Amino acid sequence: MAHAERLQALREQMSARGIDAYIIPSSDPHISEYLPERYKCIAWTSGFTGSAGTLAITQDFAGLWTDSRYFVQAADQLAGTGFELVKLSVQAAAEYAFWLADRLPAGSTVAFDGNLASLAVAQAVEGALLPLDIQVNGHVDLLDVIWKDRPSLPRSKAYLLDESTTGETANSKLVRVREQLRLKRISAHLISSLDDLAWILNLRGSDVKCNPVVLGFLLLEDEKNTLFIDETKLSVNDQRSLQQAGVSIQPYWEAFQAVAAIQTERILLDPKRTCFAMYDAVPEGVEIIEDINPSTRLKAIKNDVEIAHTRTAMVKDGIAMTRFFKWVEEQVSHGKLTEISIADQLQTLRAANEGFVDISFDTIAGYLEHGALPHYKASEDSNAPLQPNGLLLIDSGGQYKDGTTDITRVISLGGITDAERSDYTIVLKGTIEGSMAIFPKGTRGYQIDAITRRPIWETLRNYGHGTGHGVGFFLNVHEGPHTFNPSNIDIPVEEGMITSIEPGLYREGEYGIRIENLVLSKALESNPFGDFIHFETLTICYIATDLVDKTLLDQKHVDWLNRYNAWVYEQLAGHLTDVEQAWLQKKTKAI
Repeated sequence: MAHAERLQALREQMSARGIDAYIIPSSDPHISEYLPERYKCIAWTSGFTGSAGTLAITQDFAGLWTDSRYFVQAADQLAGTGFELVKLSVQAAAEYAFWLADRLPAGSTVAFDGNLASLAVAQAVEGALLPLDIQVNGHVDLLDVIWKDRPSLPRSKAYLLDESTTGETANSKLVRVREQLRLKRISAHLISSLDDLAWILNLRGSDVKCNPVVLGFLLLEDEKNTLFIDETKLSVNDQRSLQQAGVSIQPYWEAFQAVAAIQTERILLDPKRTCFAMYDAVPEGVEIIEDINPSTRLKAIKNDVEIAHTRTAMVKDGIAMTRFFKWVEEQVSHGKLTEISIADQLQTLRAANEGFVDISFDTIAGYLEHGALPHYKASEDSNAPLQPNGLLLIDSGGQYKDGTTDITRVISLGGITDAERSDYTIVLKGTIEGSMAIFPKGTRGYQIDAITRRPIWETLRNYGHGTGHGVGFFLNVHEGPHTFNPSNIDIPVEEGMITSIEPGLYREGEYGIRIENLVLSKALESNPFGDFIHFETLTICYIATDLVDKTLLDQKHVDWLNRYNAWVYEQLAGHLTDVEQAWLQKKTKAI
């Protein structure tokens, strides 16, 4: 069935059920960013494979609302499907709800599957439509009727991590979460988000590609802890360990019935990480407290054991990246490299490291104009052959049992232009400014975003994505609650957080540049003016200097770059062969 046929089948179902508009979010019952195959509903329906977007379908229009990261990709993938790209003005905003409000008459019905929509999304839709006498039904799954070969839920095995890896037991984490609940006089809490569940219980799995998580819900009631999971995923020993930590195990789908039967005065649900169907299952009379999961804040602050392991993972990743770039440089003139083949080779090099589990997201290997697509993924149709000319952008990462990595580098394959040098140097200047930031305790991510963008803004350039995101410990590569972007998000940057710094510049149809490192927030000094924090750069991989226009840098930027590259060589040289050492020494030579 082609995408246009699937759209027609959806419209027939809508007509049969009296539905005037149907909304399909990019999500699952856990409000995940990356989805199991069963919940890749937007890709199946429309052909769009990006990780963020919403479909809104009426009888005479079908649109995909997505942000600037995906404008080019979406326009290409939606061609001939019957769906049209609608460009979001504000990332993640429910602008489709207001579009529907403007076009549907009173008495219309808008529906969506409440298992796929967060409570926050459902509230935004209801807030825009209900005052206009447009009915909203959040319990309609039209896809299950027409998606005949819809994948079943994953059945991969799950496993527990030892305290020597995590630095804290599950029992200790449960105690800390409960302390936060008691402060708010809350006796029950449902955790739907898979990374929160994984962190609390020191539980990992492979139910979602690139994310070491397992499908499940965790319900805390008074002193009772219940994990809802397919218990066949857990070994007998792991089940016993969880029970010893005070966690009972029940079948996965019984979570909804358990919430519907809950007897408590107040329950905490995270509106951005809880699906509407679960929210709607809470019995009348139970007060719902909408707030961020306590574990989300606790998880973001890494302990000393996690930080030490992460540093080890960075060395492993740096070895793989060094060997990769050396290989590309040596092989590109032979004319056999493509975007897909180099991504495969990078994964092979990472996999050679002890403790490697998976890549942390699909590698972005963007050659020439493909580098201008921030979330590009090469397909058989787009797979560009590399030539000894132009810019290559590589954004990639690894999942190791001792940490999660995320790094972006740009190299020239030959024929560097003045425009490329200028753009590259300005982006590098932004990366350095962000990395060198010193700021008082209580600083928010949007302030770090502005510090990083300042040298780019000064040249009247900008980029459409955020400057940085939190990164988990052997968990999701995108982790909240903090983020470095222009949004006024009231979450402080705290000691122990690991965050990316990744400014960029993109010239559509030509090339893209992004330079990304992960940094650790660390205490710097306390004095009468306050407590100050700075960043320690964790990522260990040389930054190319042949693309640098030194005249565009201040001396402090030159000094930072030279110190960083010298440190990279110092950290990696002992792990490389003599030939690899000599190659890296040239790449890290001071400018």
